[in-house]
Amino acid sequence: MTGKSYDSIIIGGGPAGITAGIYLARKKIDFLLLTKDFIGQIGKTSEVDNYPGLPGIKGMDLIKRFEDHLKKTDNFKIRKEEVVKVEKGKTFRLKTDKGNLFQTKTIIVASGAVPRFLKIPGEKEFIGKGVSYCPICDAPFFKDKKVAVIGGGNAGFEAALDLTKYAEEVFLFELFSQPKADQVLIERAEDKDIKIKLSKKVEEIKGGKEVESIKYKDVKTGEKEELAVQGVFIEIGSVPVTGFLKGLVDFNEKGEIKVNPRTFQSSNPGLFAIGDVNDTRWKQVVIAAGQGAEAALNLSGYLEKND
Repeated sequence: MTGKSYDSIIIGGGPAGITAGIYLARKKIDFLLLTKDFIGQIGKTSEVDNYPGLPGIKGMDLIKRFEDHLKKTDNFKIRKEEVVKVEKGKTFRLKTDKGNLFQTKTIIVASGAVPRFLKIPGEKEFIGKGVSYCPICDAPFFKDKKVAVIGGGNAGFEAALDLTKYAEEVFLFELFSQPKADQVLIERAEDKDIKIKLSKKVEEIKGGKEVESIKYKDVKTGEKEELAVQGVFIEIGSVPVTGFLKGLVDFNEKGEIKVNPRTFQSSNPGLFAIGDVNDTRWKQVVIAAGQGAEAALNLSGYLEKND
């Protein structure tokens, strides 16, 4: 299906994309928002404690507020489809996973990121059989079990804290000699008796029908050990979802879209990138939302100059 041409299409339904949509609607810009869902990474977070005015709000509750706010506006449509390819001629042409084609003068890419894989033996084999990338989704399945969280950043500590509500014992593995998380999270983890293992590299996930243990080594001494666990939660960062833009924009070494930090426009005029997909430093909900507002305002100016 090829429909009408829009002034803009937003790709992604997280805080960045939704905020951009709210601002485009306020500017009376005719746009379409394409997203596979309104969950994203924030919807998989049990609690958000650093979004101004809403301390301690659940991730799903926050993203639902974003979505409800967007749906109160007008001048746009929402289609739950995932973009698989973008091309550019006189206009941008987008193809979705449902085979539909759309045209637009401008694009705001807010497609977010997906979990990064460890790429160790046993990881793929035990996905859904003890290996998880979503503690808020799967924590209840590990009631009274021993679990390991791999990753010592904020996401890792938040996952470990979520798991203490269900698991009998929680271990947290950090490759470096010091955790990379905020001090407040480290203190909370210590209060919850989470076993923090520093300078440890997990090398293999083992089991039969389900996860039974992990093998790891001390990166300083080389000593290898094995720990019996029934669950492994991997929290080592994420990879931006940008494959559908191959050949259209410039990327950095992480696969993030290079943008002008003042306008959030990419190397391809008319294509803006916001949130976890671009190469700006901080990845936070409030920052993603702010970028959505800025990109929408800059896009409005771009349309005025190029119409």
